[in-house]
Amino acid sequence: MRLSLTLCGLITLATGCNKTRPDTTNFKTAINNYYSAHPSCVWQSPVKFPAQADADNDTQTKGFDALTDAGLLTRTPQEKKRFLIGSKQVNDYDVSDKGRTQWTSDQSQPGYGNFCYGHRDVTSIDNVAMSTNQNGANTATVTYHYDLTGVPDWAKSQETQTAFPNVQADLSTPKSATGTLVQTQDSWQVSAD
Repeated sequence: MRLSLTLCGLITLATGCNKTRPDTTNFKTAINNYYSAHPSCVWQSPVKFPAQADADNDTQTKGFDALTDAGLLTRTPQEKKRFLIGSKQVNDYDVSDKGRTQWTSDQSQPGYGNFCYGHRDVTSIDNVAMSTNQNGANTATVTYHYDLTGVPDWAKSQETQTAFPNVQADLSTPKSATGTLVQTQDSWQVSAD
């Protein structure tokens, strides 16, 4: 009898521990859902088009020219008059018809947007550290590996990756990251902090 009770207690304790252990599929789903709405883009913040760049300034034109060669932008050379000094060559850039299908508009700023080229897809959850935040909500610091999915051909081109080192870095695999998730009433959410 005593052996049965001890064995029953150990089984209950073991099953109880497993129930408190987090289900990593929930973390994977939460991270994937967050990044499907927050894709990787060529610029850190939205850019306004049409835009103008000094034709002699390689730093200004490099990214625009790579996107022009990919068919996402149009380039029109112009001569810009300068008061008393003469003129200088500039390039006017605008989103092409093909580019409009790849353009992600910024809803809060008309005319602004970005070219986005994929989003994270979690391949493995490597580590989870559970805690609670100052509001008493359960949190999880999750270390994971991911690939970038949905990458269009223009982002894979060497010219685009040279002009935008962040694209090249994002497309190199495997990638790892750490994120903080907060438990809500019915699911886990990536913390925006």
